Amino acid sequence: MLRALALFMLLVSSGLHAQPVLHTDLPLNYLAQVDEQAKDRPLVIFLHGSGSNEQDLFALKDELPRHYNYLSVRAPKTMEPGRYQWFAKEGEGAYDGNGADLKASGQLLLDFIEKARTKFSTDASKVYLVGFSQGAMMSYEVALRHPEAVGGIAAMGGRVLSVLRSELTPDEPRRALAVFIGHGTVDPIIPYREGTEADSFLKTLALEPEFHAYLGLGHNINAQEVQDLRAWLERLNP
Repeated sequence: MLRALALFMLLVSSGLHAQPVLHTDLPLNYLAQVDEQAKDRPLVIFLHGSGSNEQDLFALKDELPRHYNYLSVRAPKTMEPGRYQWFAKEGEGAYDGNGADLKASGQLLLDFIEKARTKFSTDASKVYLVGFSQGAMMSYEVALRHPEAVGGIAAMGGRVLSVLRSELTPDEPRRALAVFIGHGTVDPIIPYREGTEADSFLKTLALEPEFHAYLGLGHNINAQEVQDLRAWLERLNP
């Protein structure tokens, strides 16, 4: 879904890179750029959008803080070769997610986070889900239901699914979550109002999201958003 990232990569990349290795030792397949010798490094886990794969967001690591470890996971549901999703859509317009898919994918992602934390010696408070579109929706799904599992989320071009919204109430442990929200003002897939509504809803849960609007941006990520994401991560772990 994040096809515009290909153009962004051409702008920020200075040459060809070897194809990253797909790892299969954890509950979800993933790509990795990590220092396995370092202990307690902060960890970013990228979650791609519907119809994409683990390579889609992985290039962002080159523009983000160097003292982080980075994993990029493949969603568990195959649409066709090379294209995956976290859940099937239900409804039109501001769609919701299939309940069984959400439950299954949410549990897989939770298991992945726990095992990745153990493998890379990272505390839960230093794990950050960075998701785009459906990946952003999964970031909300997992972090808001299980705030003890992560330190924060960055939700780009996403929304809080109505099934999740209806089941949450203010909760003290959730207040520790750091939240970055980024949304394009002319997004034709997930309208800008979905981003502002997510921001407002999270405030009812006593969270304090850092909200960024990107004027003229559609359903993709631009260089300014990457810069803002980098600054957010650097503030969390200087």
